[in-house]
Amino acid sequence: MTTRGSGTLAFDRSRAMDYITLTKPELTILSVLTALAGYYLGAGGVLQGIGLIHTLLGTAMVGGGSGALNQYIERRFDAQMKRTENRPLPSGRIAPLEALLFGLLLSCGGIVYLAVSVNMLTALLAAVTCVTYLSLYTPLKRLTPLATLIGGIPGALPPVMGWTAATNEISSGALILFGILFFWQMPHFLSLAWMYRKDYARAGYRLLAVMDAGGGRTATQALLHTCLLIPVSLLLLRWGGAGVIYGVSAAVLGAGFLLFAVLLLLRRTNGAARKLFFASLMYLPALMLAMVLDRVFR
Repeated sequence: MTTRGSGTLAFDRSRAMDYITLTKPELTILSVLTALAGYYLGAGGVLQGIGLIHTLLGTAMVGGGSGALNQYIERRFDAQMKRTENRPLPSGRIAPLEALLFGLLLSCGGIVYLAVSVNMLTALLAAVTCVTYLSLYTPLKRLTPLATLIGGIPGALPPVMGWTAATNEISSGALILFGILFFWQMPHFLSLAWMYRKDYARAGYRLLAVMDAGGGRTATQALLHTCLLIPVSLLLLRWGGAGVIYGVSAAVLGAGFLLFAVLLLLRRTNGAARKLFFASLMYLPALMLAMVLDRVFR
């Protein structure tokens, strides 16, 4: 009896982990954290507990559901890539219909939840995020390198959702947060795509890194967007209510991020791309922390 019970428990945990994997937890957590930053700034540093909880929960539902639907759409292509071949759908651990229903339930439920518990504007932005991610970015990755730019739109909307959840309006601060996330995503994803360009090519994706044999255009685009990120992030000093702590932090972090983008342009190796990718992972949470500390110690 004990052995059978232990086996059932292990199976249940495995199934639960597969469903969590379907939500693309790394991207969903990023969406939640940036929505939190948007809410915090929009609310002027005053966090209203219940409103914030509704916002983050709804954002997580929409993000997780979109991730599951993306994996449902791309399941055959994921099976051709070493990086994704062990995901729940290509490995056969979860049936396609299960993933489809799970994704629809989460994403549609999240949009309705935001409409009821937060406001209609935030729910509309959530719907735009989901639709553009699935109907534009996902199919266009197999057609044109411009898909990365288009994919930057849904990826940059969560902090705007956080802002509108707190204010019920889209103002200059929300647009600046959108710009920060948009320009940050380009070096983040381009460096990742360069590291896994052979994988993406094997699955038939027409990303810039796949079509750019020498890596010059990929590195140039990464550098260009990193350069643009710095002045955009500093716009919060003028129109987002940020102060000296944030301003100094944004400048220092931007300069460090830029250094790794220059390194990729000079070397164009997997090692340089990996350093830029990890720099992007450090930059964004550090910038958000600076936003918080700026409010706390002003």
